[in-house]
Amino acid sequence: MRKTQAKKLLLAPDAKYNDVLVTRFVNNLMWQGKKNTAFGLFYDAIDRVSKQSNENGYEIWRRALNNVTPAVEVRSRRIGGATFQIPAEVRADRKISLSIKWLIRYSRERNGKSMADKLAGEILAASKGEGGAFKKKEDTHRMAEANKAFAHFRI
Repeated sequence: MRKTQAKKLLLAPDAKYNDVLVTRFVNNLMWQGKKNTAFGLFYDAIDRVSKQSNENGYEIWRRALNNVTPAVEVRSRRIGGATFQIPAEVRADRKISLSIKWLIRYSRERNGKSMADKLAGEILAASKGEGGAFKKKEDTHRMAEANKAFAHFRI
């Protein structure tokens, strides 16, 4: 095991919105190191969102990300031969990571012509409190609520 914790690499903010969160989102969206392609997809999706909703696409994306962010999750813990699902609060860094991953995952599973189309659709749905990513958050919260009886096993 490591003696000291690994240092977090600082991300550079993106050029258009000057936001580190956008860079983090694009890093998760990217495949095979094609960052410019991923940035193009993201900006295209944001443009489509703003055209469809007649609002600021960036603000809608931020709202969608907040709507998808989980507060609690269940963690497996083995106690006396039985495995219990124990509800636990999600760390701040993990909250963002999960919400980004869920948005991207469920946008990839959507029907649409291009990835920008799919991503725009999922962002719009999540900002309204609908869609696959929002459903995943609700399921996670529901599971934590159902296993609240085991909360006393928490470390």
